Amino acid sequence: MALLTPDDLKNIKDALVSNDRLIEKLTGTDLKTMCSQIYGTAYHQEKIGIIPITAGGGIIGSFSESLLYTVSHFGMDGFITEKTDVAGFYEAVTKGADIILMADDFAFVAYNVRTGQIAHNQICTGIVYSEILIRTRPEIFKEAAAKAGKTENDLNKVLAIGIGKVGKHALRNLLDKGCDVYVYDADPAVLEKILSEYKGAKKYDPADPHAFLKIFEATPCADTIRDDMIITGAVLSTPGIPIALSEEKRREFSVTAVQEPLGIGTMSMIYQILDKKE
Repeated sequence: MALLTPDDLKNIKDALVSNDRLIEKLTGTDLKTMCSQIYGTAYHQEKIGIIPITAGGGIIGSFSESLLYTVSHFGMDGFITEKTDVAGFYEAVTKGADIILMADDFAFVAYNVRTGQIAHNQICTGIVYSEILIRTRPEIFKEAAAKAGKTENDLNKVLAIGIGKVGKHALRNLLDKGCDVYVYDADPAVLEKILSEYKGAKKYDPADPHAFLKIFEATPCADTIRDDMIITGAVLSTPGIPIALSEEKRREFSVTAVQEPLGIGTMSMIYQILDKKE
């Protein structure tokens, strides 16, 4: 996955709100509730400290502010430290942060100061975006499946494109939850490696195409989803930037797309390291 840029975050507020509503429409639960269910944890008024990090390429404009908006939107208590890096970590802890969010060019993590638990964005993003497909209600596909002559078994089939640092965690979660997963990567060597490492995954062969109602995509490339991969009325869950399917194609195939650059993965990270439900 590519590093975020200020342009990726310029519409973060609208994207977070609209995707939260969309997730609830698809699954019956909002993002916060879904993350709580995934990890069996709950928010108990933990304070979240957000630390700007200058290492590597430096601070991404509006990144910390976007994180603060995300946690505030979901009713959490958060603050951005005045200082950066190690000094910022010290500041966050001394100001009573229970959870710390910080990112450099190589990792975006959430750290629970009290328990020592740590969550990585790549892992948690793969999990939550795959869960959106797993939890999408069958009735969402009722009309589309009927028109395409698909059965209930077809609702368990998922096409996964881009099995990299994020995608591999989505693939593992999909397989663990019993999904019938077909994988595709533009690099044949990568694809064969994936198939050897993830037992149960099936190879998607472009020479023998078939279409899907559920698609997961995690690449930094546009236009990775071909027309013959899509059943009209499909759901696309993608943390990929740019989005894999153009707006024109999404309209043509009536595709419902869940894609947001930061907040969905962040909430998954936070809930992974919160205390278990009482």
